[in-house]
Formats: sequence, C-alpha cells, structure tokens
Amino acid sequence: MSEILAIRLLRRYKPFFLVGFLILCIQIFLAYKSLRIPQLARQHDGKSKSLMDIGSKNSRNYNSVADDEDANNSNLNAVARGRQKSGAPVALDANALGFQASCEITDNQAVSALQRAKTKDCRRRIADIRCSIQRGEFYASRLPNYCPAGNHVAGRSLGCYKDEKEFRLLTGYYINFKTNNSPRKCIYLCLQSGFPYAGVQHGTECFCGNDEPKSSAKLPDPSCNMKCSGDSKESCGGYFTMNVFETGIARFRPQPAETVAPMGAEPVRVAFLLTLNGRALRQVHRLIKALYSPNHFFYIHVDSRQDYLYRELLNLEASFPNIRLARRRFSTIWGGASLLTMLLQCMRDLFASDWQWDFVINLSESDFPVKTTERLIKFLTANRGRNFVKCHGKETQRFIQKQGLDKTFVECENHMWRISDRELPDGIQFDGGSDWVGLSRNFVEYLTKPDQDEMLAGLLKVYQHTLLPAESFFHTVLRNSKFCGTYVDNNLHITNWNRRLGCKCQYKHIVDWCGCSPNDFKSEDWSRIMGTEHKYLFFARKFEAIINQAIILQIEEWLFGPYTSDYANLNAYWQNVYHHQDRSPPPDDVALTISNSLMRLIGNSNNFEPLDLKEITNFKLNDEYEGFILRYTAFYENTTIELETRIRPNHTWQASRSSAISKRIINFEVSTDFDQKEQITRNFPKFMGPTSEPVLTFRFTGLQQNHSYNLSVLWVDPNGQLQDFNELHIEDSQSETINFSKSNLKRPLTPGMWTVKLISKTQIHAQTKFLVTPLSVDGNKPIRRNRAKVLNAGSRNDISYPKSWRQYLLSDKDTERLKELASSNSKKYDESLFEWIDSLVSKFFLIRGTCSIHGLDDRSNRFANCRDTYWSSLAPDPKSDVYSLLSVRRR
Repeated sequence: MSEILAIRLLRRYKPFFLVGFLILCIQIFLAYKSLRIPQLARQHDGKSKSLMDIGSKNSRNYNSVADDEDANNSNLNAVARGRQKSGAPVALDANALGFQASCEITDNQAVSALQRAKTKDCRRRIADIRCSIQRGEFYASRLPNYCPAGNHVAGRSLGCYKDEKEFRLLTGYYINFKTNNSPRKCIYLCLQSGFPYAGVQHGTECFCGNDEPKSSAKLPDPSCNMKCSGDSKESCGGYFTMNVFETGIARFRPQPAETVAPMGAEPVRVAFLLTLNGRALRQVHRLIKALYSPNHFFYIHVDSRQDYLYRELLNLEASFPNIRLARRRFSTIWGGASLLTMLLQCMRDLFASDWQWDFVINLSESDFPVKTTERLIKFLTANRGRNFVKCHGKETQRFIQKQGLDKTFVECENHMWRISDRELPDGIQFDGGSDWVGLSRNFVEYLTKPDQDEMLAGLLKVYQHTLLPAESFFHTVLRNSKFCGTYVDNNLHITNWNRRLGCKCQYKHIVDWCGCSPNDFKSEDWSRIMGTEHKYLFFARKFEAIINQAIILQIEEWLFGPYTSDYANLNAYWQNVYHHQDRSPPPDDVALTISNSLMRLIGNSNNFEPLDLKEITNFKLNDEYEGFILRYTAFYENTTIELETRIRPNHTWQASRSSAISKRIINFEVSTDFDQKEQITRNFPKFMGPTSEPVLTFRFTGLQQNHSYNLSVLWVDPNGQLQDFNELHIEDSQSETINFSKSNLKRPLTPGMWTVKLISKTQIHAQTKFLVTPLSVDGNKPIRRNRAKVLNAGSRNDISYPKSWRQYLLSDKDTERLKELASSNSKKYDESLFEWIDSLVSKFFLIRGTCSIHGLDDRSNRFANCRDTYWSSLAPDPKSDVYSLLSVRRR
C-alpha cells in the first residue's frame, strides 16, 4: 500500500518538485550575480478597479475570454531559447528564424510566437509586424471621432473640485497609476471607456464619470496642487481634491427599439448572411425552411475547407433565385481575424448585388429562429435604419483586458499568435459584446468604403490584429461614427451560456488566449426558449441536431403548429461523415479502413463483391445513436448495384458484482474527441487507430452524501502490458457531470484489443475493451508496406507500477506470446493485413441491415428498397426537405 501511495505522490507532485528546484536554482544564481530580473512593463500600473462597477452584478452574456490573464500566459513559453545568463531577453538570430528580421525582436510574446510557428512565411509575417510596431509605424496613435460631441472639447479643464469619500465626484471608473499618472493619460483612458469626464486626484488616481461635477463643489485652482506621478510639471488634484477635464465626447446612450411601425410603412427586406462550417446539411436546410420567404435573401458563405456542405448547398441556386453562395471563400478559425475579413467581404458582396435589402443579419448553422419571420419583419420595419448589436454590459477596461484588445495578434498557420502588448488609438471609444448583429443598409455601405474614411481605415488595421474581432469591431465603429445615434443594444439573439462547462480553454491549440463558447440548447432548456416570447429576441443559439434534435422540433411546433401524427421519420436525424467527392477536409484513414473492412464482411455474408465506398453517415433516432450508414457499390449477380448498410458499434463493459462503486457507474466507454462543454464524445462510431488519443468516460449516479473515491484507471495494451495509468478523485458534487480520463499513451498505439480497468485499492470496479484498428489506408490511399510496418507495429511505454497491480495483468508467459503475435501481425500486408483487420472489426461492430438504393437494380429483391426503411439516408425526411418550399411555403 505504501508503494502505491509513494508512486501516486511522485506522479502527482513531481511537477511541483521540479518547479521548486528550478526556482531555488534561479534564486541562488541571481544572488550570486547580484542581478535584478527585468520585468515587462505594463501599460498601466496596478489593477483597474471600478467604484460603481456598473452592471457587473447583472452582466449581460457575451462571448468573452477567461477572467484570469495568467491562464493565457501559461500557454506561452515564458523564456526564449538562448537567453543570456543574466536573464535578459535575447533576439532570435537569422539562423533560428530562417531570414534576417528588420529589427531586433526581444519581446517575450513575439519570441515565443516565433519559436512555435512552423513555417518561414508565418515567422516572417510575425517578425515584420512586430518590427513595424517597434518603429511606431503600424498603428495610428490617434483617430478622429465622428459621433457628435455637443459642446464637449477634448482636454478642456473644468477646474479644481472638492471630492468626498462617501459621494465621489466621478463614479464610473477608477484606477491608480502609481508611477505614470497624468491628465493626458487619465483623459485617454476615460475617453476609451466612453466617459465624458476625467479627473485626477492625489497624484496617482484617475477617475472617470458621466456627469459634470456640481458647481457648488468647485474650489480655487491652487487647491489642486499635488504633482502627477507621471509628470511633475502638472498637477493631479490633492487630498480629496480633483482636477476635472472633458474627454471630448458626449455621454453615449443606446437607442430604445421602436415597437410599432409608422402607418403605411413598406415592410423591410432582410438579407440573411449564413456563415457555415461543418457537415450539418439537414440542419441548415431546416434553418432556411424556418426563415424562408421569397421577399428576403440568403447569402451563404461556406468555409473553404468544407467541400461537402458547399457542394450540396450550391444546388439550391438553380431552384431559388434569392439564395446565393459566396464564391470567394475563407478558411476561418475560432477567434481569428479571418472571421471579420470574411464578414466584411460578404457584406461587400451583398451591397454590390442586385438584391434590394434593408438589413443584414448574420447567422450560423447553430442558430434557429424563436419567432416567425413575419414578427421579425414587423419589428425591423419599425426600426428601419437602426443597427442592432449587443454590448458587453461590463466596465469597458475590464472588457478590453478580458478580450485581449490591448494585445496584438497575428493570424497564420490557422493560429492566432499573440506577439505584443499595444496601446489602442486615442480619440476612440471602444465597445463590444456579441458578434451576431443586425445592420442597416446605410451602415453596411459605410463599412465597405474604408479607403474614404480615416477612422474606419484605422480601426480596420487594429481589428485585423485582434482576437475575436467581430465581437468588437461593429460596436466600436458605430460608437465613433455618424451612425452612433442608430445603436440599439440588442443583437436579436438569446445565447445559451454555461460558463462552468464552456470556459475550459478549449481553443488553446489555435489561439494564444483562453476562450469561452456557448453551449447547445437541449430539451431541458425549453423554459428559457419560452421566456423569449415577450422579448425582442428572434433567434437562439447554439443548436446541434446531432447532439439534441428534440429541442429544434419543439421550437418548430411552437412557431408553426404541431406535426401530424403520421409525419415520416420525425425523430430521425442523419449527418454525413464522409463523401467520396470531398478533397477537404481530408478523409479519416481509420474511418476508411474500418468501412472497407465492414464492406468485405458484408460482401462475404451476402455473396457479392464490394467495390467503392461512397458515403458514411451518422444516424440518430430520438437523440440516441443508432449507428452509421455505409453507402457503397457492389458487384452482385453480374451487375453493379448501390447499397446502404447500417452498422452499430458493439460496446460492452463489465462491472464487479461485489463492488458498491460499480453499482453507481453507468455508460463506461472509451472513444475520442471528448467535448467537455457538451459532456459527450463526438466520435460516435468509435473509430480509433494508431494515432488516436483515447478518452475514458463514465458517469456516477446516486452518490452518497459526503463521499469521495480515489480510483486508478489502467490502460492495458493488446499484449497485456500496462501502458499508462491515471488517478481520479471523484467527489459527490461531480455526480451530475461526465467523469473522464484522458490517456497519455505513447503513439503509435499498438493495434488490437485494448482494455481499460477502473480499480481502487483492492479490486476492479469496471472494465471495458476497445479497438485500435490496424490501418490499411494512409492518406486516402492503400498503405505502403514500409508505412504499415511503422504504424501497425505500435510502440512500448515501460512504466513503473505497484506490484499489487500484477493481479490485474496477464502473466509474463502470456505477454511474451502476445508480443510475438503482435510482431508477426505488424508485418502483414495486402490480403493478410485485410484478414487481420476483419477479424478485429467483426468483434466490435454489428451489421444491422442492408438495403438497395435503386431498388429495381436488385433483381433478386434480396434487399429492401432504401426509401422504404426508417434508417437509410434516403428514407423520407420532409422536415429537412428545403425543396418543398417550391410548392408549399409551410407544411
């Protein structure tokens, strides 16, 4: 027992020991050299703090980043390679970069990005931008503000005023600039935050506010005589005395939305801008059906990597003159500047089109209406010319820090690299919130002409190097342009935020920041949808029919009336996984290997020769996974026919009868692509190969109060050897969420039948087996012999573990026998490789039925017509039949 405890403690606290040892070495070294460690200068000294913190307790939902900036720093290399012994930053030389940079780059953030970027083009782009910033050439230092300011004059002094501890003069925002306070700095900060007044006090303090101080509080100017911490030539108030200045802007107030249109007003026409990704074709069709009217327009941008969705939706153009797909397509990433580039290009396309529209509303495949289009049009007709955006609802400086607006990001290699801090242009109020907007035609026209507007061009430069730019760009342009009086604080959406699950820093692999995303609506969220009935909210997000289709059915019936009792396949949902015509994204070699194996097995049992795999489609019924469908051609009775076969993963697990813990475990399984936000593994078919990253998931139910468990997860390879183990500490409070354990296995994984065991001190509580299939396909082509030897041989990871765990593993004799078999299998190729794969696949997948696509081609009538089944991808699905709009507008 002590041995187990020692190993657990070593594994758990090893990183802390290493960090502690490293800190000790650094301290000794610094003491010896008598050096001080340089620190990166911050823009502002001290932490910002709001006196009023208006709206913080009841803050609005928005797609923000995590609160703690330290979480972002942990994702970067803190120290550049090749630092001098003194600890001072060192520029990367031409050998490290692959080219000669135009300046010496020493900023830790830029150096870290340059170290991690893989291509020379990306490194050159990062270096060029960083050098331009260092020379002060990249961003404008000040931009004009075109929003009417009334009689406010930037920098005008209003004099010295008496402040009180209980009744502060300026109550909007407060910060203490311990070393660099000045009237100019305070005015800059308050203007940026949208306040008309700025005040400096006690040398170091800066206050912002919306209301001019009362004249009764005014004092003689000499009463404010304390020198500024950042400029000894200027005065910054005194003890409870404040120098007050105008920032040059008027107080901003969003416009209230009108509810009734003028008599005889012509209804507005809307251009729905659909920005789509993924493969949820049927969900997109349902979105179009729910919104469709021949009086409105649908402009569709499909991510350039999504061949299937683009190809299928392109067919709509021939039947619907008001549906058009963007020909200029972008590859966008979460939080990337490419998102804003794509939106602005689509808006330029819309403005240049011959369509006569009044509003643009951007939507994704994850949106769905919660009111009819007729109600939306009535509302927008009453608000013609206004612009609908959602403000963050928090203090602006906090929003800037959380969003990383004060950082420069560069997008390349499908990654947002953070390369430096930055000072935002003076003269501009910054704002932001949601990236889902409803914009008027006049404002969209303004956005399409940045070359004619200094402010717009300058802000575009800022937001082309900003994380999540669409969440702030439109808001900020509105606040500072002549359109500021058209700002309505409503993006027409309700969003499902669950920050406990949605803020897991799940995008660190593509952004140097910690991001949050909203969750999918599910049936249990129905009360929130119904709560929008009397609000001016017309859309909700997010929805994924592959996760929960029932909620979408509820909304459709709520809006358009109940479906009939005999409605075909109402609770069925299909989503494509693979199509043979696709070039992007590249097909999954594991999926192709397993599908080809299944086709051979089906052919053997039905006396036909399989030919070509056409499609793979996931199928769900009543929101339960019913398997995947293979579509393929086969040579049968001297003719070529096209078939579909439904396959189900064969998943079983065992629980100990004598274990009280095992009685509380449900759904003990291994897969990949675990989504913490939605608490589900997205690899529904459980396709796993040598390069996969398996994850164990299970749920505890009925836990006892004040009870916890210390458990271990053993990952045992097909040879019976322990390849990894994880420790789990399960608390009662975790009973409502999925418990998961991600392996840290060395890849390539050994192909074959793996075992995962959940144990405690003395017994096994649950175990399951999963398949790591050998590969017969590599890069969508038959695998080469040498490549097969590498991938299908696997790898070994010799680890130490307690002797007591030997009882859960095979004997040395059995292990040696299995090793010899694995070595022999790794050399298999062609037919012998297929036989090995087929023998494994047959144990983990069940063939549930086969049908003929064309029916009549099956001359023996051996197979049912696919259209007569409930499961085939060709089975009737009228709820997703967008072409029914051509004959009947509503069902």
